[in-house]
Amino acid sequence: MGKSYLLFLVDDLGYADIGAYNPNTFYETPHIDKLAASGMRFTDGYAANPVCSPTRFGIQTGRYPTRKDATNFFSGKRAGKYLPAPLHDRLDHEEITIAEALKEQGYATYFAGKWHLGPSEEFWPKHHGYDVNIGGFSRGGPYGGKKYFSPYGNPRMSDGPDGEHLPDRLATETCKFIEQNQKKSFFAMLSFYSVHTPLIGRPDLVEKYRQKAQRIAGQEFGKEEQVFGKGERRVRILQKHAVYAAMVEAMDQAVGKVLQKIEDLGLQDEVVVCFTSDNGGLSTSEGSPTSNLPLRGGKGWIYEGGIREPFLIRWPGVTQAGSVSHTPVMSTDFFPTFVKAAGGTLNHQIDGVDLMPLLKGGSLQRKALYWHYPHYSNQGGFPAGAIRMGNWKLVERYEDGRVHLYDLKNDIGEMQDVKNRHPQKVRLLREKLHAWYQEVGAKFLREKEGSAKPWKPE
Repeated sequence: MGKSYLLFLVDDLGYADIGAYNPNTFYETPHIDKLAASGMRFTDGYAANPVCSPTRFGIQTGRYPTRKDATNFFSGKRAGKYLPAPLHDRLDHEEITIAEALKEQGYATYFAGKWHLGPSEEFWPKHHGYDVNIGGFSRGGPYGGKKYFSPYGNPRMSDGPDGEHLPDRLATETCKFIEQNQKKSFFAMLSFYSVHTPLIGRPDLVEKYRQKAQRIAGQEFGKEEQVFGKGERRVRILQKHAVYAAMVEAMDQAVGKVLQKIEDLGLQDEVVVCFTSDNGGLSTSEGSPTSNLPLRGGKGWIYEGGIREPFLIRWPGVTQAGSVSHTPVMSTDFFPTFVKAAGGTLNHQIDGVDLMPLLKGGSLQRKALYWHYPHYSNQGGFPAGAIRMGNWKLVERYEDGRVHLYDLKNDIGEMQDVKNRHPQKVRLLREKLHAWYQEVGAKFLREKEGSAKPWKPE
């Protein structure tokens, strides 16, 4: 029997929201911090996109979402100065998912929580290789918009007692699946609706953090031009939102509940546990509940605050407790890592890479990571692409083709654009980015009636 896999995916959790990445965080995440201390923590872990559905596509397929024009949340088509690129808003059945690949190796498969990968039931998890689907079907926050407490009104999950909390219920269901399948290899994905809006927390935890917030002084918000340069959008620069904090802690408690079940069943040496988020924390819109500082921007932005995520892997017998990797990795990497370790073969186009060499303490052979977001985000982010190679990151704006170059080793906050000092580096990265656009068939902004033609790469 091969190792089993448990993947926690949190919705909209920021890089600086957990103690393992930010010792000064306002939120309390002891169970996630314990997980980080027991395995490998990646300081440079990335989502495949600054919003949810594309990153989820990348996790399920191991492929860049741009290959299928799945480049925005499904189905976000907001226009700005120009029309956005065409959006393909479903996970096609021809795609091979991580669940389907592991089922071929005899794995039991399970999905709970937010799915957001198709407009109708034919695209839900059970049609993509998952034996069990609890709750997972829809877009955005929990079904009905305000259903973090029972009755949920969710067609893929029965209601619980009045007042039952959704994160805890999803954890309970996940524990049941693990217990029922403890004698076989399984892949379980717990994809929290938390900490996505609407901002609704358990009353006891909200009160706890309201009292805690009263002891914190300082300016909560700045304008974008004060923090990042030009702009007018308000951005949170201090963590003290009590309701959001309550949501973070409740999610952490749910993680702890599942991890405790693994220990109670004596499976701690048999289950690989991974933890990440689908995009950066919400800092510039919709209540701006969290701060991602020192990272720039947040959800919906191509800056680090929108794409750099908590990224944890505990692989029994492979990772060393408390180990840290500074090698850039991406959510597309779970697919090849899990499938190869399970004995499967990859006979189709995969963009992710097998992380096993890193997990064993070695190095990884990958030259660059890429992002493509040809949309106007709900959070104020601009249409852009990016490439990271080594410690260098180039951002290219799609409205006019302007570029920015950042040295992330010395400027994690992307405050200093050094393109004028490194013209050859700009040229190299831009050439590689444009070659990647061609390889994956990237689409770009479209002309809006009455507007000039938008920029397009040569």
